[in-house]
Amino acid sequence: MGIVVPLEGERGKQNAVATLQALVAEDMENVNDFIRARMASDVPMIPELASHLINSGGKRLRPMLTLASAQLCGYEGADHIKLAATVEFMHTATLLHDDVVDESDLRRGRKTARLLWGNQASVLVGDFLLGRAFKLMVETGSLRALDILSNAAAVIAEGEVMQLAAAKNTATTEDAYLKVIAAKTAALFAAAAEIGAVISGKDGAEAAALESYGRNLGIAFQLIDDALDYSGEKDKLGKNVGDDFREGKITLPIVLAYRRGDEEERAFWQRCLQEGDQREEDLPHALGLLAKHRAIEDTIKRARHYGEMAQDALGIFPDGSIKQALSDLIDFCIERAH
Repeated sequence: MGIVVPLEGERGKQNAVATLQALVAEDMENVNDFIRARMASDVPMIPELASHLINSGGKRLRPMLTLASAQLCGYEGADHIKLAATVEFMHTATLLHDDVVDESDLRRGRKTARLLWGNQASVLVGDFLLGRAFKLMVETGSLRALDILSNAAAVIAEGEVMQLAAAKNTATTEDAYLKVIAAKTAALFAAAAEIGAVISGKDGAEAAALESYGRNLGIAFQLIDDALDYSGEKDKLGKNVGDDFREGKITLPIVLAYRRGDEEERAFWQRCLQEGDQREEDLPHALGLLAKHRAIEDTIKRARHYGEMAQDALGIFPDGSIKQALSDLIDFCIERAH
């Protein structure tokens, strides 16, 4: 059983996502049609494997950011549809690769593609989706959008490598960990929001503000994800509680508990995470140490801090339904996050 952390306003925050979905519904329908069309391939395994993940019930938060940002900036063209599809292809590719690296068995409550088709196929289909994504970027004719998204792709890969290098390393500092998630998770949130302004011709204060909004939202999102791995429920998480612990992942709750613990507690973390010597009773003991040192609560506090910075970034935009929905999305990501 995980640590119980009260997350307030669940119903209202779910409505925040529904509100944003409603505001971009027509555009999102076009994005989904576009994704289905561009997933097509003469190799049957490619659309079959890709659709397994793309159609598995994700909220499409990242492409919604692109659509909402374009609306917020008054865009009236059609290229935001291609860019939103690009973002979703990039996100799906990173998930396919991530599940192979992490040897994950569940994603969004379903068996991962690597379990059903194998690691090689998952990696190669992820590469196919990245290729499709870059083709879509070029089709918009926006070199600035291409620059932002291609840079994000490189930064995400750097983040994955940084996380791999830090894996099982209990000496990881909070600063080092935040650098990993800023690259691995927040970079795509930031790019998704920024390109909505860029395609609208507002590659100045508006683009910078939306990049800041997306980046800070992404960090908050990942921190809550880290907390939920030890405090959530399997059905809501779409993965097993304690997966990060079993995989030896060093996340912020672990960083905090390790540094606040005594010598005996640090030896426990080293045995379980660095040496991979885990026993049946270790996860419950780990949960007890996280509770003792308020590691989950303080991870959520950190997330709230980044959420506040995301809120501030929206300040330059006039009030309206899209701005309010983006503001409420911050609360959703903090209160539920997945």
